[in-house]
Amino acid sequence: MSAFLYGAALQWRLDIRSKSLLITCYVVPLLFFIVMGGIFTSLTPGASATLIQSMTVMGVSMGALVGLPPSLSEIYGGDIKKVYRANGVPLSLGLATAFLSAFVHLLLMSAILYIAAPLLFGAARPRDPLLYTLSLAIFIAASLGVASVLGLAVKSQAKLTMFSQLVFLPSIMLSGIMFPAELLPRAFGAAGRLFPAAWGYRAMLDGGFGPGSLWPLGLLLAVSAILCALLLKKLEKDA
Repeated sequence: MSAFLYGAALQWRLDIRSKSLLITCYVVPLLFFIVMGGIFTSLTPGASATLIQSMTVMGVSMGALVGLPPSLSEIYGGDIKKVYRANGVPLSLGLATAFLSAFVHLLLMSAILYIAAPLLFGAARPRDPLLYTLSLAIFIAASLGVASVLGLAVKSQAKLTMFSQLVFLPSIMLSGIMFPAELLPRAFGAAGRLFPAAWGYRAMLDGGFGPGSLWPLGLLLAVSAILCALLLKKLEKDA
């Protein structure tokens, strides 16, 4: 436990100094919120009722799918993995500490949006903050699970950037935060339900917390955990 806590604290300090994480977890999501928040509330009637949820889905998806995979690629594709092996540290520690650090950063970013949206754009806060927070935590975990699979499976940084964008962009466009998912063609709507963003958005809406929106997130997280375990075993054999 002490080794895990030390690793988590070390990863937290490294992430705080990371320009990449600063951009993907804070700068881009908050700039998007400032620009698009004003546009949404000006052009779309009723947008203030779901502004917090939609901007949070965008920010979490950006921070998880674009921000976490490069960090994992650095850990498992470079000298850090060799240090783990030389000191008898389980390779899973790197994934666990990076996951936890990213989780905390995304919670902080979401808290900023939660506080700022009503002040800047008159956005309505969720009626039940506890259920909203639980939905948010599950959504963040599911998103980071998918991101972890990408970070462990793709070794090339160039390819990793491409794959991250290929998952991030459709997950946002088909999630329902830009326009109602009901307006999408049936095939696009079905494709959108393959990503955590669509289910996270539904779960965080007022009255959306329930099995119908939570079990897909749980399934995505469980599948991601299994895939990560298999990928870590493969990395141990290749080391």
